[in-house]
Amino acid sequence: MPRFIVGYVRVVDAINRRIGRLMMYGLFVMMAILLWSSISKTFFMPSLWTLESAQFAMVAYYILGGAYAIQLGANVRMDLFYHSWSLRRKAWFDAFTILFMIFFLGVLLYGGVESTLYSLEYNQRSRTAWRPYLWPIKAVMCIGFVLMLLQALSELFKDVAQLRGEEC
Repeated sequence: MPRFIVGYVRVVDAINRRIGRLMMYGLFVMMAILLWSSISKTFFMPSLWTLESAQFAMVAYYILGGAYAIQLGANVRMDLFYHSWSLRRKAWFDAFTILFMIFFLGVLLYGGVESTLYSLEYNQRSRTAWRPYLWPIKAVMCIGFVLMLLQALSELFKDVAQLRGEEC
């Protein structure tokens, strides 16, 4: 494989590994928010912000951790025949199916960017009592889609290298 592709794979894998490892702690953020929600409902006046904050934290946790899940191969795969295939056949199948993932992520990114721009232009807010602005979480979603796209391309390059009998 050309050196710039090998460099691309290494850089993207390193970035997504670090972000994914950091996002693992997002679970504790969600737990803290929900714990505060329980405490405030029991002993104080219920907080308006806790439910939506937990939802936003969960979105960031899943979306920003998605690229790391792709990197680890932790995404869902129907393994009816796959486990018995050779490495070469798996690489062919993965290289073919990742093209669908790239298309899907491209569509999600396009819609996410459009929605984020709309949200910024019209100062879109949630319809709840707390009424937070929605553009920050939409921007986080777009960043996550970009990271997943970059990781999907990295996985495609690794599959092509596997088919060529090379390391990437």
